[in-house]
Amino acid sequence: MPAPFTYPINPGRILFGPGKLADVADEIRHLGATRALVLSTPSQRAKALALAEQLGPLAAGVFSEATMHTPVDVTSRAMVAYDAARADCVVALGGGSTIGLGKAIAWRNDAPQIVIPTTYAGSEVTPILGQTENGLKTTVRDAKILPEVVIYDADLTLGLPVATSVASGLNAMAHAVEAVYARDRNPVSSMLAVEGVRALRDALPVIVTDPRNADARGEALYGSWLCGTVLGTVGMSLHHKLCHTLGGTFNLQHAETHAIVLPHAAAYNASAAADALRPLADLFGGGIGPGLYDFARSLGAPVALRDLGLKEDQLDLAADLAAKNPYWNPRPVERDAIRALLERAWQGSRPTP
Repeated sequence: MPAPFTYPINPGRILFGPGKLADVADEIRHLGATRALVLSTPSQRAKALALAEQLGPLAAGVFSEATMHTPVDVTSRAMVAYDAARADCVVALGGGSTIGLGKAIAWRNDAPQIVIPTTYAGSEVTPILGQTENGLKTTVRDAKILPEVVIYDADLTLGLPVATSVASGLNAMAHAVEAVYARDRNPVSSMLAVEGVRALRDALPVIVTDPRNADARGEALYGSWLCGTVLGTVGMSLHHKLCHTLGGTFNLQHAETHAIVLPHAAAYNASAAADALRPLADLFGGGIGPGLYDFARSLGAPVALRDLGLKEDQLDLAADLAAKNPYWNPRPVERDAIRALLERAWQGSRPTP
């Protein structure tokens, strides 16, 4: 018999399958909305405009200033655009930056959200918002933040660059790795986490060699959905604290930072959470830290924080911030040990078992 546990099931409507982009208008009506503000990053503006044209009178306009780490000042401009357009819902088309902006709007005005992920971010199925102000990234958890509808259409990811696909997929894996040793883990979330990592482990190498392989793209979306689902139901630990510190304070790329830090954070916790991590370690040859590192390198993923622009003389500040008010972690968060971890991640060294 399993030990007693609590499993919070987040409400939401999931549409999965190729061609599902065609269902956006129906989903807007299903929400009882009539004027959707379409969100995107500047690079995705053309696609957002095309979607708005597809929606016709259901589109209230396009706001295409979403950027990584969800800066509060960008959200403020989006709120002005939302009110000016007399919108009554948002449609977020894109990756984590756009999804984060939609969630930031909803947290402030409870706007219904439809999310159409084009990467493997996973945040579309969580009630968690990370936002940055004055160089500090903080997180908020609230039911209003959880999107009401998520549409997974693998056709939209066929042109996703390989490098972005890999970094985004490893970012999704990070959610699942932390989920298996979370303080509030449960059998259901752990099962979803292992299956999510398995799907991404199988899909990403195929995407590297055959980027337009529709089956692999669908498998990767499936894996990212599962990994995002566990992110939304259990707490995160050291890995996410480190990445929030590095991203929010030093403005490092979100997915790439997660990809680089993941093997080192997993290795840090490997002995303290050996039983919980064993199913994942088995997927990567038996050693979770070295296995994840070798997998990332085989995909051509970045492995060194210095390659993202982090300076060596910034590591002390990063360690200080990461050790301050730490998230719960299965191994104690000790400043000097974190500094050593960051040094290895900065250099791109292979973690030791």
